[in-house]
Amino acid sequence: MADTGAVLEVNNLSVAYDRSPVIRELTLTVRSGEVVALLGANGAGKTTTLRAISGLLRHAPGTVTLGGSDLSGIAPPARARLGIAHVPSDRGLFFGLTVAEHFRLDGQSGASDSGAAFDHFPALRSLKDRKAGLMSGGEQQMLAIARALARKPRLLMLDEMSLGLAPVIVGRLLPVVREYATTTGTGVLLVEQHVHMALKIADRGYVLSHGELAASGTAAELSGNSALLAASYLGGEAS
Repeated sequence: MADTGAVLEVNNLSVAYDRSPVIRELTLTVRSGEVVALLGANGAGKTTTLRAISGLLRHAPGTVTLGGSDLSGIAPPARARLGIAHVPSDRGLFFGLTVAEHFRLDGQSGASDSGAAFDHFPALRSLKDRKAGLMSGGEQQMLAIARALARKPRLLMLDEMSLGLAPVIVGRLLPVVREYATTTGTGVLLVEQHVHMALKIADRGYVLSHGELAASGTAAELSGNSALLAASYLGGEAS
């Protein structure tokens, strides 16, 4: 039975590359105002899952629903208009464009569109005229997330936002994500290599292993399972 309180529902999702299964019958849910961590070793299928949800990869069988509406046959741009904001691991920025130009590119030139995003990342206000290619990695990631927040998404998906960043920077970014979910009711699906840091701000988590769901539970339950967390780093099987 569908969870009517869910922002996102993924049911029995399977994805294959060149007929080789990558995701096998995955089911997960993200509710309003909830941060859900998607964990697993490299190659477990985390990025593939996000790409299938945003429509960048075709899947069959399985369903993806947003607010109870089936997204089958809906192209990525239309899914974005319906409220899915996907920040990829490469941040999706244009190095030759300034911070302000990124927001105009997204059709968010008004103060009401970008202002709230800048409130979450005040450091970006003084960088409006700086090109993305001249910004630090942490500043680039702030811009990538701020662009997503300015769209006022129903579902925010973040893929390895800590990639290439020092843990201290990650420790500043993750609480912003937590606060945004809590204050706006946006559901967040977070892929993060810093497992303990992700679970510190998450409500629940799912662990993938070789494209299959290996475990799920509250953040506290997963944090207390050291064998499972070790497997999520190393790609082994939890005991």
